[in-house]
Amino acid sequence: MGDRQVWRHFDYLSFSVMLVLSGLGLLLVTSATQAIAPPHHPLYYTVRQVLWIALGLGVLFVTTAVPYERFKALAPYVWGLAVLLLLVVLVKGHAALGAQRWIQLGPFELQPSEFSKVAVVLGLATYLDREERLTRWRDIAKALAVVAVPMLLILKQPDLGTALVLVAIVAAMFYIAGVPGWKMLLMFPGGLAVVVLWIYLHFRFHLFIPMHQYQLNRLIIFLDPQTDPLGAGFNVIQARIAVGSGGMWGAGLFGASPSQLSFLPESYTDFIYAVIGEELGFVGAAAVLFLYFLLIVRGLSITAQSRDRFGSLLAAGVTALFAFHVLESAGMASGVMPVAGVPLPFVSYGGSAYLTDAASLGLMINVFMRRHAVPYPETQNKIMVYSTRQIPE
Repeated sequence: MGDRQVWRHFDYLSFSVMLVLSGLGLLLVTSATQAIAPPHHPLYYTVRQVLWIALGLGVLFVTTAVPYERFKALAPYVWGLAVLLLLVVLVKGHAALGAQRWIQLGPFELQPSEFSKVAVVLGLATYLDREERLTRWRDIAKALAVVAVPMLLILKQPDLGTALVLVAIVAAMFYIAGVPGWKMLLMFPGGLAVVVLWIYLHFRFHLFIPMHQYQLNRLIIFLDPQTDPLGAGFNVIQARIAVGSGGMWGAGLFGASPSQLSFLPESYTDFIYAVIGEELGFVGAAAVLFLYFLLIVRGLSITAQSRDRFGSLLAAGVTALFAFHVLESAGMASGVMPVAGVPLPFVSYGGSAYLTDAASLGLMINVFMRRHAVPYPETQNKIMVYSTRQIPE
């Protein structure tokens, strides 16, 4: 299948969802920043977001145009660059809000932990594609090492939200790779049980736990934010107020109270779903979730339709990335999930996050476009083997 024929199979559904969310996000960012934008430049954040959207579209078409099989050769270099940038952050990173996550590049700030998500998806897909079956703990440990190195550097910043995103990516890609179910249960639910027990022992017997106290407080405060209403519970309380004040139909775009938005921390980034609830109400918030539902279902469909194992792994990793972001971002704004600080894809303000989301969606569309294309000779044998197997149930 030639390049022109490949482009005829472009995924207009996913691309349209991205454009709608980006346009809505631009309006919401403008509204949420009206109380904090410089007086001489009220559209300061809006203009910057327009720039990120334009760059993001370019990134999407680049990651879409290059046949995804070629990313196998680039994966080690992308992974290595991501780790290098994470190391630079620890040495010369810019600190804000109690975390050191950014590299200052002139007027812009680069957040390497965001790009590490794509690097992990590419690196893990490349490794898992070489393994016919991951049944030995030794092989699983090698795959986990691809994730463990960037994850430990991210936790050091600290950035718990991104670390949790990587866990979701690993879980989805391990499932597609055929890791036995009982081993998945030992690694993920078993690991979660250990963490919960460790936190309990920390409070009961003051056992050391390798995370900052404010991170621990944010993880558990959503259960009862009134225990610390002016501290760890403040964000959750303000987000609930914003969502609840929207009612069924909301106050309308730009209808939220500027004073309320100034009380809501990070209203244009991590807590932008609370702004959606206040301005668009329950109906608008549900409509936004429906758009993400379409995107995630599309990702699952692409995972199942891919012509080879590598494509399925890429699509599964990207789908898990989007799914966890939506679940966590909407959940913490609604007060039903811990505050882990992750942006809402294509809606929240931020260059690093938007470019990462665009690159990820480009990879997913890439797999969709080439599901019927003639494979490269070096991958034909694997595709023939893969076509006789089913995605593990």
